[in-house]
Amino acid sequence: MSANGLNGKAALVTGGSRGIGAAIAKRLAADGADVAITYVNSAAPAHAVVAEIVAAGGRAIAIQADNRDATAIEGSVTETVNAFGRLDILVNSAGIWRAAPVDQMSLADFDETMEVNLRAPFVASKAAAAHMGEGGRIISIGSNLAERVTDTSLSAYSTSKAALVGLTKALARDLGSRGITANVVHPGSTDTDMNPADGPHADHQRQKMATPRFGKAEDIAGMVAWLAGPQGRFVTGAALTIDGGANA
Repeated sequence: MSANGLNGKAALVTGGSRGIGAAIAKRLAADGADVAITYVNSAAPAHAVVAEIVAAGGRAIAIQADNRDATAIEGSVTETVNAFGRLDILVNSAGIWRAAPVDQMSLADFDETMEVNLRAPFVASKAAAAHMGEGGRIISIGSNLAERVTDTSLSAYSTSKAALVGLTKALARDLGSRGITANVVHPGSTDTDMNPADGPHADHQRQKMATPRFGKAEDIAGMVAWLAGPQGRFVTGAALTIDGGANA
């Protein structure tokens, strides 16, 4: 039995081929869960994550599913249940970043941001909840930029992540009587290939933090694993920020 007691549980992590999603998938597997991950174009990294989990003695599968396609999202839930016989944990990690000042933000970019960052978690959560029982967990990856918009050009991204909080609180109310929790984790600046700690905008981000260093994807994964485990059973409808004090 793992320390967090996820043995016998099954998880689906959207966008689990790299970055924070990959770290979450590996951590949930290390804590004993069977894990499915979705990817869009990153087939090789996705299968590398699966291979690492399997090599460590876990069970994992990779599923191609575009978060812009509701049918594909629903299919990934079905495929996870078919592979593992159950679904206990959904982590909505897939997301996109579109940035431009509001007078330059295209409607297409705004709509795509809402489609991937907000509509997809709704679709996945609805589909997953149909298979969950007591102890089910829905955990979405938001952003500290949902709580505090510290720069320009964030009208689409911050809106999508702030709306994710509202969705999470509503899910907590709708599903609480069934023993299913719903929470959102807000990462701050995290060292990934999309936002590297040595990137051109990194120093600007560090200046905002109480502890001026980028987080690691494993830091975010640790919070997700805690929420997914038995110790997180009384936490629901919450937004938990991990940002080195940037929003302090």
